[in-house]
Amino acid sequence: MNKKNLSERDICTKYITPAIKKAGWDIKRQVREEKSFTDGRIIVQGKLHTRGRQKRADYILYYKSDIPIAIIEAKDNKHSLGAGMQQALEYAEILQIPFVFSSNGDGFLFHDKTISEGQIETELSLDEFPSPEGLWNKYLKHEQLDEAPVRKIVEQDYHVDEDGMTPRYYQANAINRTIEAIAKGQDRILLVMATGTGKTYTAFNIVWRLWKAGVKKRILFLADRNALLTQTKTGDFSPFGNEIMHIIKNRKIDKAYEIYFALYQGLTGNEDFKNAYKEFSPDFFDLVIIDECHRGSASEASAWREVLDYFSSATQIGMTATPKETKDVSNINYFGEPVYTYSLKQGIEDGFLAPYKVIKINTSVDDEWRPTKGLRDKFGHEVEDRIYNLRDYDRKLIIDERTQLVARKITEYLKATDRFAKTIVFCVDIDHANRMRQALINENADLVSKHPHYVVKITGDDEVGKRELDNFTDVEERFPVIATTSKMLTTGIDTKMVKLVVLEANIGSMTEFKQIIGRGTRIREAEGKMFFSIMDFRRATNLFADPDFDGEPVQIYEPAPEDPVVPHEEEESEETPSNDPTGQDGDEINGERPDISIDDEDDRPRKYHVNNVPVTIANERVHYYGADGKLITESLKDYTKQNIKREFASREVFFEKWNAAEKKEELIKELAEHGILLEALREEVGKDMDAYDLICHIAFDQPPLTRQERANNVRKRNYFGKYNEVAREVLDKLLEKYEEEGIVSIEDTAILKLQPFNQLGTPVKLVRAFGKRLDFEKAVKELEDQIYTTA
Repeated sequence: MNKKNLSERDICTKYITPAIKKAGWDIKRQVREEKSFTDGRIIVQGKLHTRGRQKRADYILYYKSDIPIAIIEAKDNKHSLGAGMQQALEYAEILQIPFVFSSNGDGFLFHDKTISEGQIETELSLDEFPSPEGLWNKYLKHEQLDEAPVRKIVEQDYHVDEDGMTPRYYQANAINRTIEAIAKGQDRILLVMATGTGKTYTAFNIVWRLWKAGVKKRILFLADRNALLTQTKTGDFSPFGNEIMHIIKNRKIDKAYEIYFALYQGLTGNEDFKNAYKEFSPDFFDLVIIDECHRGSASEASAWREVLDYFSSATQIGMTATPKETKDVSNINYFGEPVYTYSLKQGIEDGFLAPYKVIKINTSVDDEWRPTKGLRDKFGHEVEDRIYNLRDYDRKLIIDERTQLVARKITEYLKATDRFAKTIVFCVDIDHANRMRQALINENADLVSKHPHYVVKITGDDEVGKRELDNFTDVEERFPVIATTSKMLTTGIDTKMVKLVVLEANIGSMTEFKQIIGRGTRIREAEGKMFFSIMDFRRATNLFADPDFDGEPVQIYEPAPEDPVVPHEEEESEETPSNDPTGQDGDEINGERPDISIDDEDDRPRKYHVNNVPVTIANERVHYYGADGKLITESLKDYTKQNIKREFASREVFFEKWNAAEKKEELIKELAEHGILLEALREEVGKDMDAYDLICHIAFDQPPLTRQERANNVRKRNYFGKYNEVAREVLDKLLEKYEEEGIVSIEDTAILKLQPFNQLGTPVKLVRAFGKRLDFEKAVKELEDQIYTTA
């Protein structure tokens, strides 16, 4: 047997797997072959979407379930021993795997990431592959985890889910790094994970392993929303059983449990007797988990900080999508550098989070509006004579026509896409949310008359709206569809089905901006939610261009000489969310500013309210999430041309690639991964072109042909004449299908089961009209060649 003639899969089966097994690895329990660890980036093309390629390792080796220790990249024997090493190292970096191997069946090239000096890469024979214990002991020694008590903690098993659910790779990374840090004695830990990536599920697995190992027996889980506590206890934490778990309510303390869930504000109060946490002894808890810790728990001035100081002997884990790092307040200063970070950009790249497109809309008054001399508002107040702009609207000045125009554009978008797509409209304050609700009700009167809760206001002052919150977040509940809000939905609420996020508030905080964007990032594939849209009326999405938007969290706390070393709470502006969840900081309710029309000090209004102001759309533009993780800010046509020419030097090079592709669908997917969005481009160009013609027209200035023109050219050549009657009918229908839908539609044999083909006979009969299956596939390929012979 000539090894050079074997496929990569044969090399794995005959050489690599036997070598692993011989080294003592349990093939069923410790070895995963062809293991996909991402879902493949979702690529949005107009109203359509597709998935990019998954990242897949040939072998991932685990010391224990969800504790990966080695990765192997295999090649066929025509390649060198180390040909797969670069790929393997890239995957090992993502998966945080210390031992990396490449093989072509002759042996292994071994890259040891625990070595910092000396020979990092060595060649091993097939008989020299290391054992599980050998690699694991080497890793523990390198990480200083090899002492018996420490080793017991890091080797503690994960929870085995009855439904077979296991952590995604990034969740396992977060869990394993946290367990290792605690095992080594670290008592302040920060985990940064993008909204929608399963922080609570990650927290459960951390708690489970520490609790089972016996090192953390009493646990306090702190959050800032009642819904989160119930959701956590009955959801991710349910394997612990109700008998040991308890939600603290009404400041009533029962010390008979082991795992407690509490609101920050449920444990503290303005008066000492309301500080319920003091009924516990300071050393009662071994572990405190602080969910959404960016909301102030690490701030010296916050009441929440009292709880953490009181239980200072406990290990404390802060979890957030957006660590607060300003010149005045710092999560990193309190918890230390994150032990693991999983960003929004990485989540979208992996296909675990939904990408977005941005619709930026500017009105004619956004840059400036100045009242005429002596103008009085609706209530008779003379409007202060100055220039007003986006910063003032709905905070200092209300223009009814602008509110109505925003509501109209939101409604136009929903009518053009899906009128039942869950939508959140973020407003300046409660008053603005109420007026926006009214404007949206008027724009959607046809639906509101049938469904009174089609549009609701969900704010801290409105008990009716708050009762609708559960319905809004419930995947199976259709109503409400549109929620207007101020601050209440910015964080901590799991809005799985939100497809449209409307920014009608001035956002001055990067933390708040990230949290708001996170409302749309959940994917619900079964329900058809694969991406979401952001409609921006306040130029808030300019923050996407800020380097801080999705970079690594970097501490920027800069105390002045007279300031304390520990950061204090940042001062609230009227544009940033409140950090006081008690609803007692000044005029705000749950971080939201209510409607106060007259200033307390004199008769001047807080807001002027004007109408009869002409307001029109100045410009509107759609931006797509590009292959590089940034918004496409140039025209889609120019962006596509640039990317095509980067991939193909000339039209001839592209035609060769196009013609050689076994399936055009695969090539179109490959192009999409490189930022060539054909469906979106077709919408912009507005022509019924073939995919090939669209590319050649945009990139190489070739006069385009429509699909109908290409199909007619084939018919003129009498190409079908060499086939029998049934085969001719099949090819004629395939050509019609191409004419209607494009080249991708005729590439799948399954099309023979559909109309009009099923009226000609069964798929087996139709294929036999050409001979064998290969003959049918050859005929389809020849048809494709005929379609493009005019190229």
